[in-house]
Amino acid sequence: MTFGERLRKPKQALWLIGKWTFLSVLMGTLGGALGAGFHYVLHLVTEARLAHTWLIFLLPIGGLAIVGLYQLFRLKTNRGTDEILDAVQNDKSIPLQITPGIFSATAITHLLGGSAGREGAALQLGGSSAALLNTVFRLKNIEARMMILCGMSAVFSGLFCLPLTACLFALEFVTVGTLFSPALLPCFLSSITATWVSNALGVEAVTVSLDNPLGLTGGNILRLVGLAVLVSLLGMVMCYVFHQAKHLAEKWLKNPWFRITVGGVVIVALTLLVGDQRYNGAGMELALQAIHAEVNWFDFILKLLFTAITLGVGFKGGEIVPTLCIGATFGGAVGALLGLNPAFAAALGLVGLFCCVTNSPLASIVLSIEMFGATNLYGFVLMCVITFAFSGNCSLYADQKMKYGKLPFLKKES
Repeated sequence: MTFGERLRKPKQALWLIGKWTFLSVLMGTLGGALGAGFHYVLHLVTEARLAHTWLIFLLPIGGLAIVGLYQLFRLKTNRGTDEILDAVQNDKSIPLQITPGIFSATAITHLLGGSAGREGAALQLGGSSAALLNTVFRLKNIEARMMILCGMSAVFSGLFCLPLTACLFALEFVTVGTLFSPALLPCFLSSITATWVSNALGVEAVTVSLDNPLGLTGGNILRLVGLAVLVSLLGMVMCYVFHQAKHLAEKWLKNPWFRITVGGVVIVALTLLVGDQRYNGAGMELALQAIHAEVNWFDFILKLLFTAITLGVGFKGGEIVPTLCIGATFGGAVGALLGLNPAFAAALGLVGLFCCVTNSPLASIVLSIEMFGATNLYGFVLMCVITFAFSGNCSLYADQKMKYGKLPFLKKES
């Protein structure tokens, strides 16, 4: 091998690093701005809903508007986050019209009181924005896949300002058991850039200080393990309920216009029965309430029911913020019965259920650090390890692939 040939690989490496630094920062800038804009729109519509509680009665009409929008944008067969997963796994193209479609539909859902999150929309916004850059820069195959992951990281980070969580989540949840390491540097740069841009636009991360650290004594470890096992069971039930709600809604109410109208009426009726709107919207306020104060033991059941119906009949948004709410309210209620500090148990439930239903233990551990600090790190690590192992091969996402079974006796899914 000549000296010139030996120099070729380092030169190629430097070129690729430079190229992807540019593309990652560009995607991060775009994603941060998009995430911040999305944050402010959802904040405004939520404030409007809380100020004008009568807007909940327009939810069925809003559902019709969402169906109409998706037909207008030719997104009738769109499968949400699963479609982005499919595109990453199989190098498929992502429709650019997802961006205006999911942005508008999620805003309508939040304005009128549907129980849905934001991150599903963020992942789709990131994927479709990345598809635009793929077209502009003519990226194909593995490079196109890397750009989509960068886009998912960027908008997720721009929306929540949790850059390391966003980076690892994008790399980890596509295929359980593997980490797509070639995209590590680009996703990290995109996430960090997006957070800087979002912070500059006034968006801040939700962080919580836990005043009562958990001493890892033998008794506390047993209590924590007990809570983790129960959170695992909840995660499996939650995945089953969410999938069944969608399946049964499509089976019994085949017409999408009629289906979403009926679902909207049901959510309105449930809201009136409850007497307030604590289970409408994303649910982050209720999750924080579970950490700072006592909650009702049934809060997690009703939030799960509201969210399963909302998403099952066709309203748009995401599952993760409601998941954080369900986990926090469950953890606070059950942790107190086990003898754990309710605030800390709520935080454990929040992180543990996120780990269960997304199958992303590394991102979950980092989420606990970015949101709650590192004081109780080992307690959160134990929670994530147990919930990941004991929750089976369940997932919120039908297209999430299992490269390996999580335990030796659990077979992998193709």
